[in-house]
Amino acid sequence: MNKTAASLKVGKHIMIKGQECLNMATWNFLGLIGNKSIETAAIKALKYWGVGACSPRGFYGTFEIHLECEERFEKFMNTDMAVLYSHGSPTVSSTIASYSKRCDVIFCDEGASFPIVQGCRTSRSTVYYFRHNDMEHLEQLLIEQQQRDKQNPKKAKRTRRYITVEAIYANIGDICPLPEIIKLRNKYKARVILDESISFGVLGKNGRGLTEHFGLSLDAVDVMSASLENSFASVGGISMGKNWILWHQRMGSLGYAFSASQPPLSVASLIQAINLLEQDTCLVEKCQAACTECHEKLTGIDGLALGGLPLSPIKHLRLTEPSDDRQDDYYKLQKIVDFAQKEGVALTMANYLNNLEHILPEPSIRIAVNGALLSEEIDRVASVIKQGAREILFASYS
Repeated sequence: MNKTAASLKVGKHIMIKGQECLNMATWNFLGLIGNKSIETAAIKALKYWGVGACSPRGFYGTFEIHLECEERFEKFMNTDMAVLYSHGSPTVSSTIASYSKRCDVIFCDEGASFPIVQGCRTSRSTVYYFRHNDMEHLEQLLIEQQQRDKQNPKKAKRTRRYITVEAIYANIGDICPLPEIIKLRNKYKARVILDESISFGVLGKNGRGLTEHFGLSLDAVDVMSASLENSFASVGGISMGKNWILWHQRMGSLGYAFSASQPPLSVASLIQAINLLEQDTCLVEKCQAACTECHEKLTGIDGLALGGLPLSPIKHLRLTEPSDDRQDDYYKLQKIVDFAQKEGVALTMANYLNNLEHILPEPSIRIAVNGALLSEEIDRVASVIKQGAREILFASYS
């Protein structure tokens, strides 16, 4: 295919320095970027509504299409209320900080991504990190909090307890054991805030996320937040839950109250993406099949260890024998990324805010799966990475 950089959308293929590459770097899990019906809906909204009000939702920024989009998400998830945010990753940060305050306590998985960690910090609450997906450690921390509450019952009456987790951990690629967390929530009287930024649109028969994956209703958690920039071919975020809980975000969430509302064309894209999910569950099935096939074919590459679970659309390739020099390990993996680009496969290193992460993950090549990938394209990706690892890592080790 001969396409110019201007004409090629950042979908399954991407143009890098004039070369067309198979795109395994950017997040487009359902492969909806470039979908004609979404583009048509966006253009129609642009012509009707214009580019937007450039004002927060609570002032002059709410159009009818924003309310329609929230209603569509409520219907799709069978929940009381949905609150639409203008930006993706700040959604969960702002959600956490809108509920949990200085006198409250947050129990957070130590493998959580930066937006969750930042939300915990912004809340000014007391934060206890439990070992990743370790329910025994979480329960131990909850018991210790119970004991502190008994020692100071007056303070305990003002203290709210939150358990904050990710449905699919972006830095790891595995799934949160939600049923066990709900049991602990009920036993120790805590509230659950669930970030579904990676899982929403991917997990469950209809793409409704982790709750559907485990056969639960959304009411099983107190608040669900998600970026809409990974699966829904648009921008923004969403927070959903019971009416009496979510109303608080209309006034108390800084990311909602002080951000200019989304352009109507972006909102129209979200509505059409929901329509496509409801009309055709094959979108989710193809994504899950591509995730599983990628996992199978990227497993067992000499010199590289694959992290995460088969259903995760985010996968990490790390060195099986890391050194004590983080920069050297990063450099080796970057050379594989550079090699792959020359071979027509776009990869990227997982990059972090090194001084701000709670626990800095080891260097890794981050693979983002696109549901539109064909089996032969996945074979191509695996073959290129294997070749790159063989030529770079073992040359380095020797």
